[in-house]
Amino acid sequence: MSAGRGAERGVRGPRPSKSSGWSERVEDHERRAWRGAPLDDARGSPEHGRRAGVPATVIVIKIGGELLETPASVARLAREIVRAAETSAVVIVHGGGRTIDAELALRGVAKRAVDGLRITDEATLDVVVSVLAGLMNTRLVAAIGAAGGRAVGLTGADAGIGLCEQAPPHRSGTGAVVDLGLVGRPLPTPPPALVTDLCAKGYIPVVASIGAGEDGRLFNVNADTWASHLASALGARQLFILGATAGVLDGSGQTLPVVEVDGIDDLVADGNVSAGMIAKLDACRAAWRAGVRDIRIVDGRGPAGFDEAPATRVACGSENRKSQATGRTPRAASHKLEPAANEHQSD
Repeated sequence: MSAGRGAERGVRGPRPSKSSGWSERVEDHERRAWRGAPLDDARGSPEHGRRAGVPATVIVIKIGGELLETPASVARLAREIVRAAETSAVVIVHGGGRTIDAELALRGVAKRAVDGLRITDEATLDVVVSVLAGLMNTRLVAAIGAAGGRAVGLTGADAGIGLCEQAPPHRSGTGAVVDLGLVGRPLPTPPPALVTDLCAKGYIPVVASIGAGEDGRLFNVNADTWASHLASALGARQLFILGATAGVLDGSGQTLPVVEVDGIDDLVADGNVSAGMIAKLDACRAAWRAGVRDIRIVDGRGPAGFDEAPATRVACGSENRKSQATGRTPRAASHKLEPAANEHQSD
């Protein structure tokens, strides 16, 4: 995959080989891939949150671009992804915030953003597509392969999995109405067949946050929004939003163990969250309303796995009380953590 290929790339499966050892390893991987996770048939979904044709257990993981900037960080995340894929279907969505910023600067294109959403003109879109569909996507796909997984790089333009319309003007936290330009808003769709087919065969879809309209026009899609949309469409069991802070932080820099869905607007109005976190919380709320019930904003920087890392869980009041009664609510971090300088942007 290269930047020049952009959104026109096809799906890359395992390459045929005359090596019997290689093919035996692939066949063994496929035999183990969905142990205990059969596909639903087209007649309906027998369990809450399931979608016809979707593997029984789906995890959607959004990885912020700031976590994909060094080989060591990419390799560590790839190992965690492969580990998670041993027991569940895993779908990855990634951004590329600071790398996009750097490329914009090199080309002399000014960066503009509001509430964590990048205002996108034609010049900016060219950079977004080349960085996300080229460098960032290829880097992560290769690392997952090196860690023993079978990743397939995609964008929302592939097989229509990211059908979008142009987003309407955005009302910012200050009340200003801002035209976002070539920013896409995902349209309601059935579970994307390409993604479910890949998952059913043991592949790990790695999706860059680029969408396409019905006329083929490309759009920049906020990666948190895109991950929330995919988790909702797939009826995912879990949605992890990985970034460079230890979840949602309070005014003293401590991790909030839980943010209630109905309290998100108050949290934003109080000025206790950054612009980038506003986009994350909005995406988590949308996923919750669509039926995803295990949603976490996770610190993706450390060695801990997705389940053990400092995180904020997004839940409604009744779910929060139930979790507290059963002891499942994540505990607040025991040490103070400073907000990351790059929390502002989420492509």
